[in-house]
Amino acid sequence: MALPHLHHLAPSDTDRPGTAASGLSGTELRVEPGSFRDPANQVFHAGEQVLRGLDETAAGHWRALRGSDFFPALMAAGKVCGTEEMPTASAPQGWAAVLRHERIPFVSHPYEWSVTMLRDAALLHLEILRAALSAGFTTKDGSAYNLQWRGTQPVFIDVGSFAPLVEGEPWAGYRQFCQTLLYPLLLTAHLGVDFQPWLRAQVDGIAPDEMGRLFRGVRRLLPGVLTHVHLHGSVQRRNAARTTRDVRVQLRDAGYSRELALATVRGLEKLVRRLDYPPPTSHWVDYQRTCGYSEADRAAKEGFVTAALAGATRRRLVLDLGANDGRYSRIAAAHADYVVAVEQDPAVVDRLYRTLRDEGERRVLPLVMDLADPSPGGGWRGVERASFAARTGADTVLALALVHHLAIGRNVPLPQVVECLTALAAPGGRLVVEFVHPQDPMARRLLANKPDGLFPDYRREAFEALLAGHGTVTDRLELPSGTRTLYQVALGG
Repeated sequence: MALPHLHHLAPSDTDRPGTAASGLSGTELRVEPGSFRDPANQVFHAGEQVLRGLDETAAGHWRALRGSDFFPALMAAGKVCGTEEMPTASAPQGWAAVLRHERIPFVSHPYEWSVTMLRDAALLHLEILRAALSAGFTTKDGSAYNLQWRGTQPVFIDVGSFAPLVEGEPWAGYRQFCQTLLYPLLLTAHLGVDFQPWLRAQVDGIAPDEMGRLFRGVRRLLPGVLTHVHLHGSVQRRNAARTTRDVRVQLRDAGYSRELALATVRGLEKLVRRLDYPPPTSHWVDYQRTCGYSEADRAAKEGFVTAALAGATRRRLVLDLGANDGRYSRIAAAHADYVVAVEQDPAVVDRLYRTLRDEGERRVLPLVMDLADPSPGGGWRGVERASFAARTGADTVLALALVHHLAIGRNVPLPQVVECLTALAAPGGRLVVEFVHPQDPMARRLLANKPDGLFPDYRREAFEALLAGHGTVTDRLELPSGTRTLYQVALGG
């Protein structure tokens, strides 16, 4: 099964597999809320270690996998998360073996990725499956949730999904792959529709019948649609009354083989590579030119942010909220182990991701998210996929040119805006925030579309009082334009 909620702290040397692992004696074990769909293995936490318990069958599969040629090579290349087996005596009761995994710096969900991120994740999934099939293995799952990120590098995390290949059996993860990776890509590449709301709405992804209704008529002839949407849906309906065993026997009798499975994977890779969708034009894509900052304002702002991030203690995790083109995320990356750059516009995030990927940046993770409607908890009981708020706890939160968009543009009361921003930081963390005065051209533009007198409390004095209620303002700077003020706040523990 997928591993959806790895511990989000940045890894240290002692967290990486290959270093001395402490025993689990006396350590409280916490079961991962999203790890329950595969009874053969389960993810849990012991302190800050991410562990996976295996039953007898899964332990045998793991040892065969560890001894293969393809898996260690993928792990060494960083394409599969670092994993090691702990001493047998460490296995919790009921499990035959226990693995310790590399910790992912920050867990994200596929509906927070840009389209190119989803495409790159899909290609890695297929590359790993192709390597596994060639070596006599397969994967039991095909979910987008099997992947996470080290900055702009996708990494496969579901080590428990690997199993020896049974000749003649189809790929069990094909449906999941279509519903959580291929269909969202088809939706955006062929129709120009943002896939994120569709994946957020259904943890299992987009069903073939649902896709089929969107691709009728001549749209049926678009690349990948006839085979992977309509034919896939037809086969599912035709075999709805048959058992999985019956379908497997039928495929084996029809001559289905490993070679045909590999050909299918290569065809999927070819299709996914064709689904390149360059970021469309967006107002926010050209923000640095249109935002209205003077050169003096920009220089002063960058100096303030740099000074706030610099210091004797390196930041572990920085959130850059409303990151836009990543200008300040890059500054933060020079002073932090990891930066999560959150921006609402999918086109802006996709452009940022492509740029960071081409630069080889591994310390900045760009995510698509509307901060007035952030990712909630989802899936079974609302905890199978953790909410954005549950995954944060940053040393520093950057909220630059953001407050007025939430308070005026989205009608969120100013006290709630400040409360939200401070809650995303870890106890004792810091907030670097910008307040755009009501007389600023951008604030006036937003206010022009609102009834008069709707925001009587949107004032600098009120904002400063709210900050004082959450911590101590340690530094402030009014930009040369005179209509924007920056604050650094040491938050109360």
